[in-house]
Amino acid sequence: MKLNIPDRQRWLVIVAGACVALLILEYWVRAPLFGLWQAHSLDIAKLQKNVTVGRSTISRAAQIERRWLDMQSNALPKDPAQAEQDVISAFDRWGRANNIELSSIRPQWKRGSTDKYSLLECRVDATGTIPTLSHFIYELEHSPLALRVDAVELTSRDDNGQKLTLGLIVSGLRLSPLERKLQ
Repeated sequence: MKLNIPDRQRWLVIVAGACVALLILEYWVRAPLFGLWQAHSLDIAKLQKNVTVGRSTISRAAQIERRWLDMQSNALPKDPAQAEQDVISAFDRWGRANNIELSSIRPQWKRGSTDKYSLLECRVDATGTIPTLSHFIYELEHSPLALRVDAVELTSRDDNGQKLTLGLIVSGLRLSPLERKLQ
């Protein structure tokens, strides 16, 4: 049995069928493939960035290893009392060399984020002039000890700003965990 559909209606059926087929292709084929393509493009860009960073790290491997060995050799001693003494002696030496007055050095041990290290955090208060205090900080930062300046606070002690008080928070690295106190 053959349907007798006039030409105009036949063309309308063909066009309607083509539109339905295009809609099906749009929602079930093209849109998911386009989303997948965009996700893959983002992944490729991320991986290319990771490769670039990795190559940069590999090219600096010798420098990083030298720096790590330097940090290990200059870390604070494993004995906490000796570590405190070394840091306090260094502050005293730098203070005398720069003619500044150290009013207090308060060391406090802190646990590291892992059990592989601990930190000696020191609050240092000193008084002096801008040149003497800046040279003191310079010597501290260029010290062979594994010290890091975490915070700096400067306040004026006179109206002219000639005499300043320096407040520092300095952390020293010790490559052993902090011992638990026995109770």
